[in-house]
Amino acid sequence: MKIIIFGANELGLMIASEFYTNNDITVIDNENYKIEAFNKLDVGFISGNGSNIEVLKQANVKNADVFIACTSSDELNIVACLTAKRISNIRTMCFVRKEEYKSSLGLAKDAEYNYDFYIDNVIWPEELMTQEIFRIITVAKALDVENFADGRARLLEYKIARNSMLVNSMVKNCEFPKDTLIVGITRSGELFIPNGETVLHEDDKVIFMGLSHSLDVLAGRFFHEKEFVKRVVIIGGGNVGLKLAKSLEDLKLNIKIIELDEKRCEYLAHELDNTLVINGDGTDIELLNEEEIAEADVVVSVTNNDEKNLLCSLLLKHMGAGRVISRVSKSINAPLFEKVGIDIAISSRTAALNEIKNCIEESNIDILATVEEGKGEVLVIEIPEQYEAKKIMDLKLPAKAIVGVIQRRKKIIIPNGATQVMGGDNLIIFTTSSNASLIREFFEEI
Repeated sequence: MKIIIFGANELGLMIASEFYTNNDITVIDNENYKIEAFNKLDVGFISGNGSNIEVLKQANVKNADVFIACTSSDELNIVACLTAKRISNIRTMCFVRKEEYKSSLGLAKDAEYNYDFYIDNVIWPEELMTQEIFRIITVAKALDVENFADGRARLLEYKIARNSMLVNSMVKNCEFPKDTLIVGITRSGELFIPNGETVLHEDDKVIFMGLSHSLDVLAGRFFHEKEFVKRVVIIGGGNVGLKLAKSLEDLKLNIKIIELDEKRCEYLAHELDNTLVINGDGTDIELLNEEEIAEADVVVSVTNNDEKNLLCSLLLKHMGAGRVISRVSKSINAPLFEKVGIDIAISSRTAALNEIKNCIEESNIDILATVEEGKGEVLVIEIPEQYEAKKIMDLKLPAKAIVGVIQRRKKIIIPNGATQVMGGDNLIIFTTSSNASLIREFFEEI
């Protein structure tokens, strides 16, 4: 597949790094903005503006399959995608940072207001990140939360505390509730798929899949008891902070949002109905003490500055805050945040990369989610109707993976080795990112 990327920035580098080994990649940007790391990739590079027809012709856009515009300018990305669409049948993907562009540009071929040319996929990374933070906040102490099958099945990730009854226990002896599976463990930064003989250690980050109700029982039994999120503090009143506050207001929580810019505070106060807006600096210790910010159940730092988010988060952890979630703009910083004690570091770019993968890789397999900064993947696989039923233990998968959920019409099944896979089933499978391609190839050939 031939892919053209307009934007030689960190996001463009992340996309190119993901796809260059199996695809023909051409990157367009001004040489002055090119990140040196691109030189290590086997990709073509054209100096120029991706909205310029002559530059697009030079990139051979008419014979390309996908055009991705990911510069720092929404307007430039939009014009580039529309120009590429105007002169070719290429599939276009446009990154935007403003909510109004996301809603107004989401025009499908059969939309009410149809156009001769349009943008196929509009990606707003901040929206994807906000949705992820919201899911994590609503489940006490969870490090990650993903919902499947209209919320009837879930993925939850927890860290095993020093005093947990699970420490030094074999998985097979843990007596987890029915309809739950342990599908992955991250230990010392490495993600692996456990078996019944695996012994759980302190500080392991354990990933479960199962029915939502059963996971609620598991969480209450092993990770928290009658704990509910009631008080949330958001530091940073930008797009992410505002959207997150609006979503949380629907849950009737006690919400405070701290924003440095006075005019932005006035806007936030107008937009939010049940959120206390505080004009101040999230690194001001006197303000944090005065407002009892460390007493909140969850504190979320979502300014657009990694250094400030890190400082705010460290201050609050030092002051005794229970759970701190921090936004990370540069995905390379996420491991650093967690190493110094931040509970959860979230990057918008990982979720955005999933969107691109699903749009590019047309098959009966989609990526539902990634975990641990892309080290693990949750795949959904459609089994052909003509498939001959076979037990999971007889599938002979080419790499380690766990079938965590089977969606059979309206029924949700948490399987075991003896459960049969049948034609028409949707399988939700957990595997490591290094093994994902092998699992994909296996099911594409059945």
